[in-house]
Amino acid sequence: MMALCGLVLALAAGAAPAAAQGKLEAQYEATLAGIPVGKGAWNIDIQDDVFSAAAAGGTSGLLKSFTGGSGTGASQGRVVGGALVATGYQASTTTQKKTEEIRITLDKGNVKDFAILPEPPVDPDRIVVTEAHRRGVWDPMTASLLRVPGTGDPVAPEACHNAAPVFDGRMRYELKLDFKRMETVKAEKGYRGPVVVCAIYFVPIAGYIPDRPVIKYLAAQRNMEIAFAPIAGTRILVPFWLKVPTPLGPAMLEATSFITAPQPPRVAKTQ
Repeated sequence: MMALCGLVLALAAGAAPAAAQGKLEAQYEATLAGIPVGKGAWNIDIQDDVFSAAAAGGTSGLLKSFTGGSGTGASQGRVVGGALVATGYQASTTTQKKTEEIRITLDKGNVKDFAILPEPPVDPDRIVVTEAHRRGVWDPMTASLLRVPGTGDPVAPEACHNAAPVFDGRMRYELKLDFKRMETVKAEKGYRGPVVVCAIYFVPIAGYIPDRPVIKYLAAQRNMEIAFAPIAGTRILVPFWLKVPTPLGPAMLEATSFITAPQPPRVAKTQ
C-alpha cells in the first residue's frame, strides 16, 4: 500500500495565479487482481501562502488476516510564487512485527535533517545515499502534488512532460512521466471529469539493495500508469488512480470519493 502511494510525481517549475487555493478530501481503495486489499484517505489544503497534505491507510479484507498493517504520511510547507515548497515530512508504518517512523526536514528542496526510528542496521549491500543525493529533492508526499505551469487547462498532455527526484528518508530515486492519453472518470462520490493518464517510470539512484527483486521489478516496468485529476481552484493535480502490473495480477489504487472545492482568499484580520 505505502509503496503504491509513493509512486507519484511532482512538477516544480512554472508560474501559477497568486490566488490559487483549494481543498481535497479523498478516499481510495487498493485492489490486487480485483480483490480489495486496502483502503486509505487523503486530505490536502492549499492556501495562498501555506499548504498541508495528510494521508492514512491500511490493509483490509483477507490480506489483513495475514499481513495486517497501517500507515500515515504528512507534509507541510509554504506556497512561494504558486510553487509548493515543503518544510517537513513525517511518515509512520505499523505491521505485525514493528512500527517505524520517518522524519525529514527540508529547506528549499535540500534535506536539512532526517531520521528513521528505530534506526535500521547498516546493510553493506545498500548503495550509500550521499549528501549530494539529498539536495534538490522532493519528499514523497509533496512529490505527489503535480503542479502544471501556464494559464490553460492544467488537465492536459503537457502535465506529463516532467520528472522528479525523490528522497523518502531511506532511498533516493527518480520518477519520470510520459503522456499516454486522456480519459474521463467518475468517482462514486465527488469528481466527474477528465484525467490525464501518464506512463510512470521508477529509476533507483541510491539507498537501495540492487539484488532486491522488488527493486529490479519496478525499475524494469514499462506498463505502470497513473491518472491525475485537479484540485479545484488551483493548478495542482493529484493521483486519481495508479495501476502497477504484478506477477499476481494488476495492483490498483483508485479514488472512490474525490471531493474538491476552491477556497476564497483569506482576509486579514482588523482591529
